[in-house]
Amino acid sequence: MILNKGNIKTELIVIGGSAGSLQVILEMIRKLDEDLAVPILLVLHRKAHSTNILQALLQQLTPVEVIEIDDKTEIEPNKIYITPADYHLLFEDRKIMSLDSSEKMNYSRPSIDVTFKSAAEIYGENLIGVLLSGANADGVEGLSYIKKNGGKVWIQDPKTAEVEYMPRQAVEQIKYDMIIRPDDLPIYINQL
Repeated sequence: MILNKGNIKTELIVIGGSAGSLQVILEMIRKLDEDLAVPILLVLHRKAHSTNILQALLQQLTPVEVIEIDDKTEIEPNKIYITPADYHLLFEDRKIMSLDSSEKMNYSRPSIDVTFKSAAEIYGENLIGVLLSGANADGVEGLSYIKKNGGKVWIQDPKTAEVEYMPRQAVEQIKYDMIIRPDDLPIYINQL
């Protein structure tokens, strides 16, 4: 499968997940190439006052630099970014990310929907949105927005999800490009 067709080049991958998604992320990180062609942004539901050990944990598993985002962080290729707990993540443009502490969406901050929508507005057809395991429908509306803006939508196969509610809602409601098994996720990312 050729993922970069014609003039359309993937510039960003945004991966959203909640309950049950961390194990998928840990396995994916271990198998990513050292030299990623595109940045990866992780938007994971975390407790508001969770410790910052996620960045250190992920960094132990990959030679790719893992960065927990601060306000006005510049996005660069070959890096993995993590949205911090208790902040929504927005894109100001193709280079700058900002943090927002407005009200929770879908009982979550960060909200996957908020970031997916913001990324879709900036990156359009150059974006891939990936939705993993989770217990609520956060991310479903955002994936729909990515699709409407020409981006690609990948959804974890609900049968492989620890908590299938989130990917199941997406599969039932959205026109997607690919249903993906966790083992295949790093393979497709490495092909970009």
